[in-house]
Amino acid sequence: MPYDAFVLLSFGGPEHPDDVMPFLRNVTRGRGVPEERLLEVAEHYYHFGGVSPINQQCRDLLAAVRADFGAHGISLPAYWGNRNWAPMLADTVAQMRDDGVESALGFATSAYGGYSSCRQYWEDIAAAVEHVGPGAPKITKLRQFWDHPGFVGPHVSAVRTALTEIDPARHATTRLVFTAHSIPTTMAENAGPTGGRYTAQLNETAALVHAAAAPELSWDLVWQSRSGPPQVPWLEPDINDHLRVLAEKDVTDVIVSPIGFVSDHLEVLWDLDNEALETARDLGLGYVRAGTPGTDPAFVAMIRELVLERTANAPQQRLGTLPVWDICQTDCCPAPTRGGPR
Repeated sequence: MPYDAFVLLSFGGPEHPDDVMPFLRNVTRGRGVPEERLLEVAEHYYHFGGVSPINQQCRDLLAAVRADFGAHGISLPAYWGNRNWAPMLADTVAQMRDDGVESALGFATSAYGGYSSCRQYWEDIAAAVEHVGPGAPKITKLRQFWDHPGFVGPHVSAVRTALTEIDPARHATTRLVFTAHSIPTTMAENAGPTGGRYTAQLNETAALVHAAAAPELSWDLVWQSRSGPPQVPWLEPDINDHLRVLAEKDVTDVIVSPIGFVSDHLEVLWDLDNEALETARDLGLGYVRAGTPGTDPAFVAMIRELVLERTANAPQQRLGTLPVWDICQTDCCPAPTRGGPR
Protein backbone atom coordinates (compact mmCIF):
# COMPACT_ATOMS: atom_id res chain seq x y z
CA MET A 1 0.00 0.00 0.00
CA PRO A 2 1.60 3.33 -1.07
CA TYR A 3 0.02 5.24 1.83
CA ASP A 4 0.44 4.63 5.54
CA ALA A 5 -2.26 6.90 7.05
CA PHE A 6 -5.59 8.63 6.50
CA VAL A 7 -6.43 12.17 7.62
CA LEU A 8 -9.84 13.83 7.84
CA LEU A 9 -9.68 17.48 6.72
CA SER A 10 -12.34 19.87 7.94
CA PHE A 11 -13.16 23.50 8.71
CA GLY A 12 -13.24 23.46 12.50
CA GLY A 13 -15.42 25.32 14.96
CA PRO A 14 -15.55 26.66 18.53
CA GLU A 15 -16.36 24.30 21.37
CA HIS A 16 -16.79 26.85 24.17
CA PRO A 17 -18.19 30.39 24.32
CA ASP A 18 -14.67 31.71 24.96
CA ASP A 19 -13.56 30.12 21.67
CA VAL A 20 -16.07 31.95 19.49
CA MET A 21 -14.37 35.30 18.91
CA PRO A 22 -10.84 33.84 18.55
CA PHE A 23 -12.24 31.34 16.09
CA LEU A 24 -13.97 34.03 14.02
CA ARG A 25 -10.82 36.17 14.02
CA ASN A 26 -8.90 33.16 12.78
CA VAL A 27 -11.42 32.52 9.98
CA THR A 28 -11.35 36.17 8.83
CA ARG A 29 -7.67 36.98 9.40
CA GLY A 30 -6.36 39.33 6.71
CA ARG A 31 -9.82 40.07 5.30
CA GLY A 32 -10.45 43.35 7.05
CA VAL A 33 -13.74 42.30 8.65
CA PRO A 34 -14.87 44.85 11.25
CA GLU A 35 -15.17 43.78 14.88
CA GLU A 36 -18.87 44.65 14.96
CA ARG A 37 -19.53 42.21 12.15
CA LEU A 38 -17.72 39.46 14.03
CA LEU A 39 -19.79 40.19 17.11
CA GLU A 40 -22.95 39.87 15.02
CA VAL A 41 -21.87 36.50 13.66
CA ALA A 42 -20.80 35.39 17.13
CA GLU A 43 -24.42 35.59 18.23
CA HIS A 44 -25.22 32.68 15.91
CA TYR A 45 -22.76 30.54 17.87
CA TYR A 46 -23.92 31.83 21.25
CA HIS A 47 -27.44 30.80 20.23
CA PHE A 48 -26.11 27.22 20.43
CA GLY A 49 -24.20 27.74 23.65
CA GLY A 50 -21.01 28.90 21.93
CA VAL A 51 -20.44 25.43 20.51
CA SER A 52 -20.34 24.56 16.84
CA PRO A 53 -21.49 20.99 16.18
CA ILE A 54 -18.92 20.44 13.44
CA ASN A 55 -16.08 19.18 15.64
CA GLN A 56 -18.23 16.53 17.31
CA GLN A 57 -19.55 15.55 13.90
CA CYS A 58 -15.95 15.08 12.76
CA ARG A 59 -15.20 12.96 15.84
CA ASP A 60 -18.23 10.82 15.10
CA LEU A 61 -17.28 10.47 11.43
CA LEU A 62 -13.67 9.62 12.29
CA ALA A 63 -14.83 6.93 14.73
CA ALA A 64 -17.12 5.48 12.08
CA VAL A 65 -14.34 5.49 9.49
CA ARG A 66 -11.94 3.75 11.85
CA ALA A 67 -14.51 1.07 12.60
CA ASP A 68 -15.28 0.63 8.90
CA PHE A 69 -11.60 0.42 7.98
CA GLY A 70 -11.08 -2.20 10.67
CA ALA A 71 -14.06 -4.25 9.52
CA HIS A 72 -12.72 -4.31 5.96
CA GLY A 73 -9.07 -4.99 6.66
CA ILE A 74 -7.73 -1.50 5.96
CA SER A 75 -4.91 -0.91 8.42
CA LEU A 76 -4.45 2.83 7.89
CA PRO A 77 -4.35 4.85 11.13
CA ALA A 78 -6.85 7.72 10.92
CA TYR A 79 -6.10 11.30 11.96
CA TRP A 80 -8.05 14.57 11.91
CA GLY A 81 -6.98 18.18 11.33
CA ASN A 82 -8.89 21.45 10.85
CA ARG A 83 -8.38 24.66 8.93
CA ASN A 84 -9.55 27.11 11.59
CA TRP A 85 -9.71 25.52 15.05
CA ALA A 86 -8.25 22.74 17.16
CA PRO A 87 -7.15 20.23 16.21
CA MET A 88 -5.27 22.42 13.73
CA LEU A 89 -3.95 20.58 10.69
CA ALA A 90 -0.34 21.65 11.35
CA ASP A 91 -0.49 20.06 14.80
CA THR A 92 -1.96 16.90 13.31
CA VAL A 93 0.78 16.75 10.67
CA ALA A 94 3.40 17.10 13.41
CA GLN A 95 1.81 14.19 15.28
CA MET A 96 1.76 12.14 12.09
CA ARG A 97 5.46 12.86 11.57
CA ASP A 98 6.23 11.82 15.15
CA ASP A 99 4.24 8.62 14.58
CA GLY A 100 6.39 7.79 11.57
CA VAL A 101 3.78 8.51 8.89
CA GLU A 102 5.37 9.22 5.53
CA SER A 103 2.47 9.42 3.05
CA ALA A 104 -1.21 9.94 3.80
CA LEU A 105 -4.53 10.27 2.02
CA GLY A 106 -6.66 13.26 2.98
CA PHE A 107 -10.46 13.35 2.87
CA ALA A 108 -12.01 16.84 2.91
CA THR A 109 -15.54 17.30 4.22
CA SER A 110 -16.62 18.96 0.97
CA ALA A 111 -17.94 17.16 -2.08
CA TYR A 112 -17.45 19.89 -4.67
CA GLY A 113 -14.90 21.79 -6.72
CA GLY A 114 -14.04 25.44 -6.18
CA TYR A 115 -11.64 27.50 -4.13
CA SER A 116 -13.06 27.14 -0.60
CA SER A 117 -14.44 23.66 -1.19
CA CYS A 118 -11.35 22.12 -2.77
CA ARG A 119 -8.34 24.30 -3.64
CA GLN A 120 -8.07 25.80 -0.15
CA TYR A 121 -7.70 22.32 1.32
CA TRP A 122 -4.70 21.75 -0.93
CA GLU A 123 -3.33 25.06 0.38
CA ASP A 124 -4.05 23.98 3.98
CA ILE A 125 -2.06 20.80 3.40
CA ALA A 126 0.87 22.65 1.85
CA ALA A 127 0.95 25.22 4.66
CA ALA A 128 0.80 22.54 7.37
CA VAL A 129 3.57 20.49 5.76
CA GLU A 130 5.74 23.59 5.38
CA HIS A 131 5.11 24.56 9.00
CA VAL A 132 6.15 21.13 10.27
CA GLY A 133 9.22 21.08 8.04
CA PRO A 134 11.62 18.16 7.59
CA GLY A 135 10.05 14.79 8.06
CA ALA A 136 6.50 16.00 7.47
CA PRO A 137 4.45 13.37 5.64
CA LYS A 138 3.24 13.89 2.11
CA ILE A 139 -0.55 14.26 2.05
CA THR A 140 -2.64 13.74 -1.08
CA LYS A 141 -6.26 14.83 -1.09
CA LEU A 142 -8.88 12.34 -2.28
CA ARG A 143 -11.07 13.30 -5.23
CA GLN A 144 -14.33 15.25 -5.22
CA PHE A 145 -17.37 13.05 -4.62
CA TRP A 146 -20.46 15.06 -5.58
CA ASP A 147 -21.92 12.19 -7.63
CA HIS A 148 -20.73 9.20 -5.61
CA PRO A 149 -23.60 6.87 -4.62
CA GLY A 150 -22.43 7.08 -1.01
CA PHE A 151 -23.02 10.84 -1.00
CA VAL A 152 -26.09 11.01 -3.24
CA GLY A 153 -27.82 8.06 -1.56
CA PRO A 154 -28.07 9.54 1.95
CA HIS A 155 -29.47 12.76 0.50
CA VAL A 156 -32.03 10.69 -1.42
CA SER A 157 -33.07 8.87 1.74
CA ALA A 158 -33.33 12.14 3.65
CA VAL A 159 -35.60 13.71 1.02
CA ARG A 160 -37.82 10.62 0.96
CA THR A 161 -38.12 10.78 4.74
CA ALA A 162 -38.93 14.49 4.62
CA LEU A 163 -41.65 13.88 2.05
CA THR A 164 -43.45 11.54 4.45
CA GLU A 165 -43.95 14.51 6.81
CA ILE A 166 -46.09 16.34 4.24
CA ASP A 167 -49.76 15.56 3.73
CA PRO A 168 -50.04 13.54 0.47
CA ALA A 169 -52.93 15.77 -0.54
CA ARG A 170 -50.44 18.66 -0.68
CA HIS A 171 -47.70 16.92 -2.67
CA ALA A 172 -48.92 18.52 -5.90
CA THR A 173 -48.14 21.94 -4.43
CA THR A 174 -44.90 20.92 -2.72
CA ARG A 175 -41.53 22.15 -3.98
CA LEU A 176 -38.14 20.52 -3.50
CA VAL A 177 -35.51 23.19 -2.81
CA PHE A 178 -31.83 22.26 -2.80
CA THR A 179 -29.36 24.56 -1.04
CA ALA A 180 -25.61 25.05 -1.02
CA HIS A 181 -23.23 27.66 0.31
CA SER A 182 -23.30 30.81 -1.80
CA ILE A 183 -19.93 32.01 -3.11
CA PRO A 184 -18.84 35.13 -5.02
CA THR A 185 -19.84 34.91 -8.67
CA THR A 186 -16.20 35.38 -9.69
CA MET A 187 -15.27 32.34 -7.58
CA ALA A 188 -18.05 30.36 -9.25
CA GLU A 189 -16.94 31.47 -12.70
CA ASN A 190 -13.35 30.38 -11.97
CA ALA A 191 -14.16 27.06 -10.31
CA GLY A 192 -12.44 24.18 -12.08
CA PRO A 193 -10.02 24.29 -14.99
CA THR A 194 -12.59 25.76 -17.39
CA GLY A 195 -14.90 27.54 -14.93
CA GLY A 196 -18.36 26.85 -13.55
CA ARG A 197 -17.33 23.62 -11.82
CA TYR A 198 -19.04 24.31 -8.47
CA THR A 199 -22.47 25.15 -9.88
CA ALA A 200 -22.32 22.41 -12.52
CA GLN A 201 -21.59 19.74 -9.90
CA LEU A 202 -24.32 21.01 -7.59
CA ASN A 203 -26.84 20.98 -10.40
CA GLU A 204 -25.84 17.41 -11.23
CA THR A 205 -26.17 16.31 -7.60
CA ALA A 206 -29.56 18.02 -7.33
CA ALA A 207 -30.79 16.31 -10.49
CA LEU A 208 -29.60 12.91 -9.25
CA VAL A 209 -31.25 13.31 -5.84
CA HIS A 210 -34.46 14.61 -7.38
CA ALA A 211 -34.71 11.77 -9.89
CA ALA A 212 -34.23 9.10 -7.22
CA ALA A 213 -36.12 10.66 -4.32
CA ALA A 214 -39.07 12.68 -5.61
CA PRO A 215 -39.29 12.88 -9.41
CA GLU A 216 -42.90 14.03 -9.19
CA LEU A 217 -41.88 17.29 -7.50
CA SER A 218 -40.54 20.41 -9.15
CA TRP A 219 -37.16 21.51 -7.83
CA ASP A 220 -34.79 24.45 -7.60
CA LEU A 221 -31.18 25.01 -6.58
CA VAL A 222 -30.70 28.10 -4.40
CA TRP A 223 -28.07 29.46 -2.05
CA GLN A 224 -27.51 30.18 1.62
CA SER A 225 -24.94 31.48 4.09
CA ARG A 226 -23.77 34.40 1.99
CA SER A 227 -20.90 36.42 3.47
CA GLY A 228 -19.16 39.55 2.28
CA PRO A 229 -20.10 43.13 1.45
CA PRO A 230 -23.33 43.73 -0.48
CA GLN A 231 -21.52 45.38 -3.39
CA VAL A 232 -19.75 42.10 -4.23
CA PRO A 233 -21.99 39.82 -6.38
CA TRP A 234 -22.63 36.36 -4.93
CA LEU A 235 -24.65 33.45 -6.25
CA GLU A 236 -28.39 34.07 -5.94
CA PRO A 237 -31.23 33.65 -5.08
CA ASP A 238 -30.88 33.33 -1.33
CA ILE A 239 -33.10 30.66 0.21
CA ASN A 240 -35.20 33.25 2.06
CA ASP A 241 -35.82 35.33 -1.06
CA HIS A 242 -36.71 32.18 -2.97
CA LEU A 243 -39.26 31.13 -0.36
CA ARG A 244 -41.02 34.47 -0.82
CA VAL A 245 -41.20 33.87 -4.57
CA LEU A 246 -42.57 30.36 -4.09
CA ALA A 247 -45.26 31.62 -1.72
CA GLU A 248 -46.51 33.85 -4.51
CA LYS A 249 -46.73 30.85 -6.87
CA ASP A 250 -49.28 28.93 -4.80
CA VAL A 251 -46.67 26.57 -3.38
CA THR A 252 -47.96 25.25 -0.05
CA ASP A 253 -44.97 23.27 1.24
CA VAL A 254 -41.22 23.06 0.71
CA ILE A 255 -38.68 20.35 1.36
CA VAL A 256 -35.26 21.93 1.80
CA SER A 257 -32.36 19.61 1.08
CA PRO A 258 -28.87 21.00 1.92
CA ILE A 259 -26.94 19.04 -0.70
CA GLY A 260 -24.00 21.41 -0.36
CA PHE A 261 -23.12 19.95 3.04
CA VAL A 262 -22.05 16.63 4.53
CA SER A 263 -23.34 17.24 8.07
CA ASP A 264 -25.73 19.38 10.09
CA HIS A 265 -23.18 21.98 11.15
CA LEU A 266 -23.91 25.53 12.26
CA GLU A 267 -24.69 26.99 8.84
CA VAL A 268 -27.34 24.34 8.33
CA LEU A 269 -28.78 24.73 11.81
CA TRP A 270 -28.81 28.53 11.83
CA ASP A 271 -29.53 29.45 8.21
CA LEU A 272 -32.05 26.70 7.52
CA ASP A 273 -33.48 25.58 10.86
CA ASN A 274 -33.80 29.13 12.19
CA GLU A 275 -33.81 31.84 9.53
CA ALA A 276 -35.38 29.96 6.62
CA LEU A 277 -37.85 28.18 8.91
CA GLU A 278 -38.95 31.53 10.32
CA THR A 279 -39.34 32.96 6.82
CA ALA A 280 -41.46 29.97 5.79
CA ARG A 281 -43.69 30.32 8.84
CA ASP A 282 -44.16 34.05 8.17
CA LEU A 283 -45.26 33.15 4.64
CA GLY A 284 -47.56 30.34 5.74
CA LEU A 285 -45.47 27.70 3.97
CA GLY A 286 -45.16 24.18 5.27
CA TYR A 287 -41.43 23.55 5.78
CA VAL A 288 -39.42 20.35 6.22
CA ARG A 289 -35.64 20.32 6.20
CA ALA A 290 -34.06 17.09 4.95
CA GLY A 291 -31.01 15.70 6.68
CA THR A 292 -27.37 15.43 5.59
CA PRO A 293 -25.14 12.33 5.31
CA GLY A 294 -23.39 12.69 8.69
CA THR A 295 -22.33 9.15 9.64
CA ASP A 296 -24.75 7.34 7.34
CA PRO A 297 -23.19 3.90 6.66
CA ALA A 298 -23.29 4.53 2.91
CA PHE A 299 -21.33 7.76 3.36
CA VAL A 300 -18.77 6.08 5.61
CA ALA A 301 -18.44 3.24 3.07
CA MET A 302 -17.89 5.85 0.36
CA ILE A 303 -14.80 7.11 2.17
CA ARG A 304 -13.40 3.58 2.22
CA GLU A 305 -14.19 3.20 -1.48
CA LEU A 306 -12.37 6.44 -2.30
CA VAL A 307 -9.35 5.16 -0.39
CA LEU A 308 -9.46 1.84 -2.27
CA GLU A 309 -9.54 3.71 -5.59
CA ARG A 310 -6.06 4.97 -4.73
CA THR A 311 -4.65 2.01 -2.86
CA ALA A 312 -6.14 -0.98 -4.68
CA ASN A 313 -7.12 0.36 -8.11
CA ALA A 314 -10.79 -0.13 -7.26
CA PRO A 315 -13.18 1.20 -9.92
CA GLN A 316 -14.74 4.60 -9.41
CA GLN A 317 -18.33 4.53 -8.20
CA ARG A 318 -20.17 7.36 -9.97
CA LEU A 319 -23.72 8.33 -10.95
CA GLY A 320 -23.02 11.48 -12.97
CA THR A 321 -21.31 12.38 -16.23
CA LEU A 322 -19.18 15.42 -15.38
CA PRO A 323 -15.43 14.78 -15.56
CA VAL A 324 -13.52 13.90 -12.40
CA TRP A 325 -9.81 13.70 -11.61
CA ASP A 326 -7.59 12.80 -8.67
CA ILE A 327 -5.12 15.69 -8.72
CA CYS A 328 -6.16 19.29 -9.41
CA GLN A 329 -4.17 21.49 -11.75
CA THR A 330 -1.98 24.03 -9.98
CA ASP A 331 -3.84 26.97 -11.56
CA CYS A 332 -7.30 25.57 -10.86
CA CYS A 333 -9.79 27.59 -8.75
CA PRO A 334 -7.74 30.72 -7.96
CA ALA A 335 -8.32 32.47 -4.65
CA PRO A 336 -10.92 35.26 -4.88
CA THR A 337 -11.29 38.52 -3.05
CA ARG A 338 -13.53 37.60 -0.17
CA GLY A 339 -15.69 39.32 2.42
CA GLY A 340 -16.50 38.41 6.01
CA PRO A 341 -18.41 35.50 7.52
CA ARG A 342 -22.14 34.97 7.56
